[in-house]
Amino acid sequence: MLTVDFAKLPVGPGERVLDLGCGGGRHAFEVLRRGADVVAFDMDQSELDNVAAMFVAMDKAGEVPVGAGGETVKGTALDMPFEDGSFDRVIAAEVLEHIPDDMTAMAEIFRVLKPGGSAAVTVPSFLPERICWALDEDYHTAPGGHVRIYTLAELSAKLKSTGFEIGPHHHAHGLHAPYWWIKCAVGVGNDDHPLAKAYHELLVWDIMKRPPITRLAEQLLNPVIGKSVVLYVRKPA
Repeated sequence: MLTVDFAKLPVGPGERVLDLGCGGGRHAFEVLRRGADVVAFDMDQSELDNVAAMFVAMDKAGEVPVGAGGETVKGTALDMPFEDGSFDRVIAAEVLEHIPDDMTAMAEIFRVLKPGGSAAVTVPSFLPERICWALDEDYHTAPGGHVRIYTLAELSAKLKSTGFEIGPHHHAHGLHAPYWWIKCAVGVGNDDHPLAKAYHELLVWDIMKRPPITRLAEQLLNPVIGKSVVLYVRKPA
């Protein structure tokens, strides 16, 4: 399930891409399939071990174009172990809302990006996130949870003040917002609640099958209740 639209953040052979806060590696895998070199970067070593194993499996399955490569690096977004201008593209998907000092993280993204390079930054959308916070305090107070709710204007202003040129944006995962509202209403840790389980099964079915009816529904819902907002920015040449 990708949040970033790679038509708006093109990646390809010969480019080096950083997947900041890669988690399970969904964007890193797509970058690798497109023939770019990708660095999956995260604080969680267990996540990185799984991503590294998938890189190997993809290579064995013939899914990695010749010349492309994937590696994993552990570290913090506040002090990344990379030289200035190391990457052509940076993806920061659902990361900044976890970081108290988000401006330092944005400055690090700017630093490691090459002049003229582009980044995709995604955070939870204001309205769906605000509803989740109102329904269940545990949603945002648990360790590692979200520490702020961004408006698009705030996110844009912070990235602009860091030095980025602000580009287009869109919303994603409109079908996922109701799932999280249900989860928060019944208790965010209550995975066995029948309603939460049923909606989760619907989402898995949608991800696997991608039927036209749910694709149309998500397209209509995204501008209104899309769970994530994606902003594309550029470091001036």
